[in-house]
Amino acid sequence: MRSAFRRLSLRLRLGLSAAVAVTIAVSAVAIASWLVTKQQLTDQLDSNLQNVQASPGYVQELLSLCGAELPGRDQRTETPTPYVVQVITSDGTVCVAPGHKKLEVGDSDLAVARGILRSTVHDTVSADGQKMRVSTTRPNTPPRFSGGYAVSIAQSFSVVHEPLNSLALRLLGFSGVGIIGAATAGVAVSRSGLRPVEALTRAAERIARTQDLTIRIPADGGDEIARLSKSFNEMTEALAVSRDSQQQLIADAGHELRTPLTSLRANVQLLAKSYRSGRELPEKVMDDLLTSVESQTGELAVLIADLQELSRSDTVHDATAAGVVPMHEVARRAMERVKHRGSDIQFISDLDEWYVMAEAAALERAVVNLLDNAVKFSPSGAVVSLQLSNGQLVVRDRGSGIPADELPYVFDRFWRSPTSRGMPGSGLGLAIVAKAVEGAGGTVSLRAAATQGTEAVVRIPGTRTPPPEGPGLP
Repeated sequence: MRSAFRRLSLRLRLGLSAAVAVTIAVSAVAIASWLVTKQQLTDQLDSNLQNVQASPGYVQELLSLCGAELPGRDQRTETPTPYVVQVITSDGTVCVAPGHKKLEVGDSDLAVARGILRSTVHDTVSADGQKMRVSTTRPNTPPRFSGGYAVSIAQSFSVVHEPLNSLALRLLGFSGVGIIGAATAGVAVSRSGLRPVEALTRAAERIARTQDLTIRIPADGGDEIARLSKSFNEMTEALAVSRDSQQQLIADAGHELRTPLTSLRANVQLLAKSYRSGRELPEKVMDDLLTSVESQTGELAVLIADLQELSRSDTVHDATAAGVVPMHEVARRAMERVKHRGSDIQFISDLDEWYVMAEAAALERAVVNLLDNAVKFSPSGAVVSLQLSNGQLVVRDRGSGIPADELPYVFDRFWRSPTSRGMPGSGLGLAIVAKAVEGAGGTVSLRAAATQGTEAVVRIPGTRTPPPEGPGLP
């Protein structure tokens, strides 16, 4: 049943749910109304029965007829219609007017006749099976009778059942109309309310079918559907940007790989041709070829490592890899690593203590890349400075600097300044720096130094003192 309901459309399910809810509500109101009306009619019937009094003469006549020969029609005293009157003696004898059916006598009726109870009201049944409501009381001024007795005034329950049946039919009719109207209105409202959802569904199906991420959904208003549409548009836009970036990365990587691979293949072919022909190359030519092959192989290795690092930075990092990192220690280790690659460069540092939440390896790789760039663009014998103060890390070189119109592009993947394309590098170093710093919640930028060269500025939120317990400290 549940699976069959789930196979229905959302619009139909909402309409049916509204109909069921209205059915329950209307049914509850109708049943409550019927029960309240029944109680009120019953209370009114009881009040009427308790207010009816049989005359002492009529009661005396009923007592005198008990066990006697039934008189003729003309000799009877008429009973007060529409009520049935019967007298119950203390020994259980029932006296009823000729032509009327006796009522079933209960224990409470006998208790009234014997003086134990003052009165009682209850349901009973006549001798012909008709359901009756009876009120039994003990008269204050009994007629001449040696024993105790009680007088029962009864009326058929039809005076309650007939209006109740009529009310039930009316309530049933009104409820049916209300339920049908509610179901119709529910379907109409669900159709109107789900129109934006249908548009969203069609858009999602079209995107899945065509892979077209440029599809957008109109998102007017500020309700939940509009917010969902805006979020869907933002998601498709982000996916489109991600796909374009991925395609661009593949194209750029292919372009960057083509040059060293072409040169490497040419050198290898020359070496293979020399080997197969048996003609040895001159020693200097062989040394140049081997040096070139080694250099091109190194370039490929660096490029592949940078691509792997950048790909890793694009994914969600493992939360357990991040921790409290002393940024001053990371910067000091990075400078020691770069010193071995720039032996003709002087390094100076001024590092204040600063603790950040980051991934130590990624952060150290970022500082190494910044220092490598500073070494690469600094003339021989120049000074590269590294300063960390109040959460701001500044790497400064003494090179020729970067033109102002090129600064917006320096962190793009594979971007290289026209003036530096002849120098070694993949164009991915600063992109890796940006990813690592942003992953730690910081920012990185390049700016022209006050006198000469370029300054790389890294800002990462942190504190001057480590926390009481420092998980992740290297």
